[in-house]
Amino acid sequence: MTGSVLIVGASGIVGSAAAERFSAEGWEVAGLARKPVAQDGVTPVSADLQDPASLERALSGLTPSHVVLATWMRRDTEAEMIRVNGAMVENLLAALRPAGSLRHVALVTGLKHYLGPFEAYGKGAVPQTPFREEQGRLDVENFYYAQEDAVFSAAVRDGFAWSVHRPHTIIGKAVGNAMNMGTTLAAYATLCRETGRPFRFPGSGMQWNGLTDMTDARLLARHLLWASTRARAANEDFNVVDGDVFRWSWMWGRIAEWFGIAAEPFDGTVRPLETQMAEDGPVWAEIAARHGLAEPDLAKLASPWHTDADLGRPIEVVTDMSKSRRFGFLDYQPTDDAFFDLFARLRADRLIP
Repeated sequence: MTGSVLIVGASGIVGSAAAERFSAEGWEVAGLARKPVAQDGVTPVSADLQDPASLERALSGLTPSHVVLATWMRRDTEAEMIRVNGAMVENLLAALRPAGSLRHVALVTGLKHYLGPFEAYGKGAVPQTPFREEQGRLDVENFYYAQEDAVFSAAVRDGFAWSVHRPHTIIGKAVGNAMNMGTTLAAYATLCRETGRPFRFPGSGMQWNGLTDMTDARLLARHLLWASTRARAANEDFNVVDGDVFRWSWMWGRIAEWFGIAAEPFDGTVRPLETQMAEDGPVWAEIAARHGLAEPDLAKLASPWHTDADLGRPIEVVTDMSKSRRFGFLDYQPTDDAFFDLFARLRADRLIP
C-alpha cells in the first residue's frame, strides 16, 4: 500500500527518518517545517503551525492520505507547553479538513507519557517498569496528552484513523534538534579526544548500573509506516524501542572505543554535560576550523540539557514492546550499532572529525 503522506516536523530526527522511509517505499512525500531542508524525494512545505493562515496557504492543494506528526515546541512551563503544542495539532488538522483526504494520522510522543513532564521528570510516583501501554496516563498535566486529545477529537470529527507512537530516547541525525543524545555524545567524545579531557559519564549511578533501552529513528520510521498501513494497528497506542536492553556501564565503553579514547571509570559523581560543555563553544569552533567541519556552532549539534535529563534519572527505565509484537511488528535494532551508524554518518557528513 502506498499513498501520499505529509510529514510534520520533516527537518527533525524523527521526521527526516520517516520521510526517507516513506519515500523509499514509493510514497508521495511532503515535508512540513518552518524552515524546510532539502531531502531527496520530499516536497518541501514551509508553514508555521501556530499560524492558521500560514497553514491554510501552505496546504492549499495538498491532499495527503496520511500524516505523521513528529514535532513539538518547548516552552518554560508545562501549562504553556500544553497550550502551544495542543493548538499546533488542532491548527494543522483543521487546515487539512477541507480536503477530506485524510485516512490516518500517526502522532509521535514519547516516554514522558509515563514519566511525567520536564517539570516533574522522573520524580514522584511513576508506573512500574517496563512501561506498558495499558498503564495509561499519569494524573498530571502533560502536553503529550493535549496532543493526543487534539488528534482524537479531530479523528471523531473527520473520520480518520490514528496511531500514537512512544519512543524512548531517539538515536538519529538532525542538526539543530533539541533532543539529540547521539550527536551530543559524539560532540562530547570528540571534545575529550581533541583536548585530552577524561571521557566521563555525566549521569546518575542508577542510569550507569540499571537497565535501559533506546529507539533508533530508522526503526521508529518503519514502525510509523507499519502502523499507518495496517488495519489492526488503527486507533492504537504503541511503545517503540529497539528491542534490546543495556547498561550504560557497558555502552559507555563501547562509545569510547569507537572514538579511540578511554572511558573514565565512573565514581558515582553526577557531572552534567550542560556544565562540562558550557564553555566549549570556542573550543569546538577551533576543532571545526582545524578539521574542516561543516558546522562550527556547537549549540547546533549538542543538546546537553536533554541528555542530562535522560542520563541523570534516578529510576530505571525499560519499555515493553509486546503489543507491537503481538500485532505483527517484529523489527529489531541493536542499540550500539545504532550509535555507531550515526557516528559514521556524522563523520561522513563532516560534522565530527
